[in-house]
Amino acid sequence: MHDALRAVAEGTRLRILALLAEAELTVSDLTEILRQSQPRISRHLKLLSEANLIERHREGAWAFFRLAETGDAAQVVRMLVAQLDPSDPIVARDRERLAAVREARAEAAQNYFREHAAEWDRIRKLHAADEAVEQAIVRALGDRPFRSLLDLGTGTGRMLELFGSQIERGLGIDMSLDMLLLARARLERAGLRHCSVRQGDIYDLSVPRGSFDVIIIHQVLHYLDDGARAIREAARVLAPGGRLLIVDFAPHELEFLREEHAHRRLGFAPETISQWLAAAGLDLTMHKSIAPERGTEGKIAVSLWLAQDRRVQIAGRQEVA
Repeated sequence: MHDALRAVAEGTRLRILALLAEAELTVSDLTEILRQSQPRISRHLKLLSEANLIERHREGAWAFFRLAETGDAAQVVRMLVAQLDPSDPIVARDRERLAAVREARAEAAQNYFREHAAEWDRIRKLHAADEAVEQAIVRALGDRPFRSLLDLGTGTGRMLELFGSQIERGLGIDMSLDMLLLARARLERAGLRHCSVRQGDIYDLSVPRGSFDVIIIHQVLHYLDDGARAIREAARVLAPGGRLLIVDFAPHELEFLREEHAHRRLGFAPETISQWLAAAGLDLTMHKSIAPERGTEGKIAVSLWLAQDRRVQIAGRQEVA
């Protein structure tokens, strides 16, 4: 606690913490907002990181920083930051510059989306309507509340946005820096500060075992060489009694998706996913398929598989059901 308070007790570092309470930021972002040199900002970030007050996540050549989510010191710092007067001239100016950084991010995300919109729209028309699929996703997970959500292959961050108001903590992982750009802009636009995204490997997740109540793998498995391995890794970080929801294409014969859009698998038979879930120690609790609406261009049904971890949590102990 002493080290944490010493780290906070400096003007620039307190301003950095206030900004990181609002958004994930890079060194370049903080340099632009605070009008200080990169070495000076990096030094402050190093001290805050050593005090376990912030977290650092690498994305290619970039590194993003955010407030630490766990630990007594992190809780105290969040309380201190909450006491800052938003009308203070320095705080207000920092927030104005943060808004400009966010606007630039959103513009970059929109530019990327516009460049690829035609491609995405073409694929979207081929399968069951997004609205129907999202309704089925909400129904599948709506029978009981959950506090934490991990979205693997988060893409534009839509699943985090869909459940953001219902959870305490959300994390999206994706390998694509362009997708993370879109997802970060979406979450900031929705005001979901408790949700974040980071670059990561779906086969080797850098999150602790048993740390999420719900995991979603939405329209991702058909891109992978080894879907069974991805499911096993998801099961590893699923909390006792937690649930894994997989959403992907039913079997189809549209070979151009493999040739032009890097689809490794042309959909999945129900028994394929069921076997992978069982091998990962998960019990299948629901499977359903949503067909495209009649009169549309749709040719691909979308399937949902919901599975549950076999372990149960009793009086703070993990036991096998």
